[in-house]
Amino acid sequence: MEALAVRLSGLDPHVEGALRIVAFYDTLMRRRVDLPALARASAGLAECVTGVGLHGTGRTIRVAPDGREAAGPAGPASGTAPVVLDEEEIGRVWLERSGPAGPLDEVLLDRLALAVAGAVERYGPARTTMADPALVELVISAETDEAARARALRLLGFAAGPPVRVAAVRSPRLPLDQVGGVVCPGRPVKAARIGTVGVILASAVDRTLFPAGVRAGIGAADKPDLAWREARTALRLTTAREQVIDHAELGALALLAEVPREVLRDNPDVAALIRVAGDPGNPEEETQEARESRERRESRESRETLDTLEAYCATGSLRRAADILHLHHSSVARRIDLIGRALSVDLTTPTGLTRARVALTAWRLLGD
Repeated sequence: MEALAVRLSGLDPHVEGALRIVAFYDTLMRRRVDLPALARASAGLAECVTGVGLHGTGRTIRVAPDGREAAGPAGPASGTAPVVLDEEEIGRVWLERSGPAGPLDEVLLDRLALAVAGAVERYGPARTTMADPALVELVISAETDEAARARALRLLGFAAGPPVRVAAVRSPRLPLDQVGGVVCPGRPVKAARIGTVGVILASAVDRTLFPAGVRAGIGAADKPDLAWREARTALRLTTAREQVIDHAELGALALLAEVPREVLRDNPDVAALIRVAGDPGNPEEETQEARESRERRESRESRETLDTLEAYCATGSLRRAADILHLHHSSVARRIDLIGRALSVDLTTPTGLTRARVALTAWRLLGD
């Protein structure tokens, strides 16, 4: 208020008009109007095109004095002001006058910027969109302090209080923002790609709504950084048959993700499964055509072996595994016997089945 008073003292004889602008925006803020309404009201007050832009989402609103969306490309700004929230610039507002700036434009832009910051804090950006990866990284990073994490969540549009759900996603066909919109319809959801893995932040995630072909791991922790770690572990354990895994369902199996890779690889059961999964032969003499044929055969046999073992471990029953694989149970029994011999494990016993399940989980983790 002191800064405003100093500024108003230098605007004489425009003090009355400046005070009316202040009262105008105070009224808008009390009514909790959103960004489009702020832009429309400001354009009518300024009698020129008014713009609002947010850095985090790239969202831009330009409105003409008649309240309609401004047509054509943006003209040069006759005045601009930063939008600041928690000492961080999150966007800018501007006026596009055809002539010189008006004597009260600076006050108008200052008050508009304050109102935009309040609206962003209250409502956040659009609910379903690709978000700024830098903001998402702040949310899920273990190195982020809690104040910065809370600010990033607020800038992404999430209200304080309820925990944000985190999912790690691989979607080779569907855009990530579409996946986010499907699994969390009607609620705030943000998506970004961090390296080769997609991140979905949402107020809720319905695992049954993930589209076919999309693999996802869902974190269970309330803290986003811990949930992200859990989500990545769950994603590593997905298969073609089980494409979505909630970390909460892993139980003690999740402890394997804490074991160093070299320790997992050196375990006899895991090492045997790695060999069964398709170590190529190494003949001294082999033509290119013969090698390609052998590699195709071994790849097919490896897939069949792993599919059989996964189905059997998931069901614990030869007949139910046969139903899943669309094979006769005697064929599955022969395969399981051959796999058991290769692993030196009797898979028909409870202990053998447990060892196979653990080895298969460790093998998936190594295949990340």
